[in-house]
Amino acid sequence: LLGPSGCGKTTLLRLIAGLIAPDAGGRILFNDDDVTARPIETRGVGMVFQHYALFPHMTVEANIGYGLRIRRVGEDRIRQRVGELVDMVRLQGLERRRPAELSGGQRQRVAIARALVNNPSIILADEPTGNLDSRTGEEIMGLLETLYQGGNTIILVTHESEIARHARRTVLLRDGLIESDDYSSLAEVPQAVVQA
Repeated sequence: LLGPSGCGKTTLLRLIAGLIAPDAGGRILFNDDDVTARPIETRGVGMVFQHYALFPHMTVEANIGYGLRIRRVGEDRIRQRVGELVDMVRLQGLERRRPAELSGGQRQRVAIARALVNNPSIILADEPTGNLDSRTGEEIMGLLETLYQGGNTIILVTHESEIARHARRTVLLRDGLIESDDYSSLAEVPQAVVQA
């Protein structure tokens, strides 16, 4: 989802997640399945926020495993799944650190692992590189690309054309409306939006 600040990208992501409900009779469909009235915990989505949204008092492994603990999954399974995700996002050796002891890129990797812990059908990423330097942002985009290649559906919000170039499909939003939903090339995106 590409567009300038304030155009509705994050609101659309929050609607898909179930954090807010449509207020004008709209519906949220996953394929043909209407999930509009379904609570967030039953939608099968994982969220990656721009500002990480990690629990500061918890370690890396506790942050990643939190979603399994609230679902009352057994500790052996939690340890196994957290270990798999720590390996996937390359955080080995950092499991006992707290967020304040991590770099921005490492925090975003924790956020991605936490979003994946319950095997979501859709990953929603809201400006996942917004707080990162360009090199670290490219690393995070590479990780998301790997997840996509592995079969994950990812809906990513950005206002940066360089990040949008990673997308298979780009939806351009302006003033809460879809202006275009099939840019095959960002050369077609109006410059005012690209530079926003």
